[in-house]
Amino acid sequence: MAQNNRPRSSGRRRSRQSDSSPGRFRWLKRIIFLFVFLGLLAVGGLAMAVWTTKNSLPSYSSLKASEHGQTIVVHAKDGREIVSIGPSYGRWLTYDQIPESMRGAMIAVEDRRFYDHFGVDPIGIARSVKVRFDTGAFREGGSTITQQLARNIFLNNSKTFDRKVREAILALALERKFSKEQILELYLNKVYFGGGAYGIDSASRLFFSHPATDLSIGEAAIIAGLVKAPSRYSPTADAEAAVNRAHTVLALMQQQGLISPGEASRVNLDTIELKPEYGQNSVRYFTDWVLPQLDFILPETYEPIEVWTTLDVGMQRAATTAIQNNVPKGSQGALVSLDRDGAILAMVGGTDYVESNFNRATDALRQPGSAWKLFVYLAALEAGYTPDSPVDDKPVTIDGWTPKNSGGGYAGEIDVRAAFAYSKNTVAAQLGQEVGFSTVASMAQRFGITSPISTYPSMVLGASEVRVIDMTRAFAAVAGKGTSVEPYGITRVTTASGQLLYERRATREQLLVAPYVAAQMTDLLQTAVSIGTGRSASIGRPVAGKTGTTSSNKDGWFLGFSSGITTGVWMGRDDAKRVPGLQGGTAPARAFADYMKFATAKRPVEDFETEVKLPAWQLEPDDEAWFGNPGDYYFVDENGNRVEPYGGGPDGQYQPPPDDGWRPGDPPRGGYRDDPGVRVEDYRGEVGTGNVTTGPRAVDEDFLDRATGRDDPAQQQQRAPQGRQQGASAQPPARRTGPSGMRIIDVQQALENNDR
Repeated sequence: MAQNNRPRSSGRRRSRQSDSSPGRFRWLKRIIFLFVFLGLLAVGGLAMAVWTTKNSLPSYSSLKASEHGQTIVVHAKDGREIVSIGPSYGRWLTYDQIPESMRGAMIAVEDRRFYDHFGVDPIGIARSVKVRFDTGAFREGGSTITQQLARNIFLNNSKTFDRKVREAILALALERKFSKEQILELYLNKVYFGGGAYGIDSASRLFFSHPATDLSIGEAAIIAGLVKAPSRYSPTADAEAAVNRAHTVLALMQQQGLISPGEASRVNLDTIELKPEYGQNSVRYFTDWVLPQLDFILPETYEPIEVWTTLDVGMQRAATTAIQNNVPKGSQGALVSLDRDGAILAMVGGTDYVESNFNRATDALRQPGSAWKLFVYLAALEAGYTPDSPVDDKPVTIDGWTPKNSGGGYAGEIDVRAAFAYSKNTVAAQLGQEVGFSTVASMAQRFGITSPISTYPSMVLGASEVRVIDMTRAFAAVAGKGTSVEPYGITRVTTASGQLLYERRATREQLLVAPYVAAQMTDLLQTAVSIGTGRSASIGRPVAGKTGTTSSNKDGWFLGFSSGITTGVWMGRDDAKRVPGLQGGTAPARAFADYMKFATAKRPVEDFETEVKLPAWQLEPDDEAWFGNPGDYYFVDENGNRVEPYGGGPDGQYQPPPDDGWRPGDPPRGGYRDDPGVRVEDYRGEVGTGNVTTGPRAVDEDFLDRATGRDDPAQQQQRAPQGRQQGASAQPPARRTGPSGMRIIDVQQALENNDR
């Protein structure tokens, strides 16, 4: 019987499978058909877009005549014109007039499959994505020369998906309308090579003093290498970087068969002579930093515009002179000066913009040395230290690292103020270990340090590299009583006819540390200038600041503030070699003083608010005190009714209650007496034992039961077993003593406790 049942059961299963197979097959065909339909629809839409774009493109002669680029007039803070920047075009060269080495160099470095793709290169995009997955960064671009031409002529450089789609459609349309030779001719005559030069002829005359028709293979390799980053690889900015980039271009040309190994070996890039330039000045460091920001704040426009900036011409001149007069021979210097709100008053990126337009104020990463201790001591002050707290300057070893003080001596037991003033490395190491090196790193990031930060013990002495502008920003936040500062240089942009295109709005400030922490930090910084390592930075009015010197005197820093102006100075060599005698308290501090004497001359003398003044009811402030929302707290009387603090004025400061004539020893007036030996809070929140309090209790237990939900029988049952087991009773919500002895109930905490 069982044997007869098995075949029938198996037959039914096969029948069901055969019945269901056609159904699955039909759904699979429908899905495939849907994808094919959507694909054809997308291809049709793309074809229609390309066809429409192609028909709307200007003629080749129109594209040749059009001059891409804007005339930009830059104004200083007082409205004076400081720079007028416009495109520079050389002679138009036809495809046949362009040296073959120049054409080959550009194709090798920018688009090796130029003659094989149709405007967009899927293989190049796939290669770029692969490199992205292999290295974690986009080291190879996927844009073709045609796409770059479309972007240069018709679009801007914003990195948005919409712009990339339009760029691809334009590239496809250009390939349909023009030949490869025409596209390459347009590209080489219009691409930007830096220094205001558009096209290879303008670039050749700018860098080599001769027309592009006379370019050698080595010169062509240098020019081709500029396209990726005109400012970084400019031979006038960094000759070594330009040569290294040119070697890469030559290697690619040889690899792709565009030049022979013999031709490549005969190229000597070190013998190429650059055109000498004169007449530039340090204002260009500022304009080079500020003008690229227009791509992000303006809509697409190619008409002439005027840019109004924060730069003070007099301060810029004083800053340039201060750097040039104090920088050690063979070294470079940088300076950034900020107003209270972050407006950049002066910026110097090097000793000579003509010799090197590399901006060391915004781009260079250098070790800050002891200037980094700003963040170590901020973390320590926030953790509870004060300038008068005792510390021990003694030998210390942390995870095998033994810091040494400058001079090799130890002072023994001193206070925090002296340790900071004399830049004691051993004390900074101990403080960093106590608060946590990650806490110090977090504090630095909180204050605007954007470069990577190490959390090894040596980080407390400035082992991590930083930018001058970031460090200056951090000191400005301390000067601003702990509020954030965002450096900016553009206030508004208009067209030549006066139409407003952009106007800066004040950014929302954030409280980075409590004001009392910033006040204590200012106390330390002021002492460092008055009696410590920064004495050379004195200018005859209150100054707060800090020196920084790295090992072997490779870097020297001074950063400080006075009368609302914060300035950071760095000096050192670009190759990070030792500079004999360079210390933060010498040349950088003197340059700071020379500049600040001029910068603050027309400002009133301001004393620092270094005395820590806390409300009487908040002698031990916590994070909630400074960062919490005042609306999260309220005041209650003994019956749980909301009341206002005594004398709560518009400034929110505590006002003492009116004198009702009661004096210690008088009979109590409705007060409460504690039991002997039991601690209770009196009227002002003080602790007494057996004394009469001078006012009613802020809340009673019934109110706390209602506020926390302890009067809910269901919640009592949930908590009771645990409380009995642990021998504990339910706890009230977090409370703090308020004005007049009233307790402040944390509403959010009470609600959370009630939810639990």
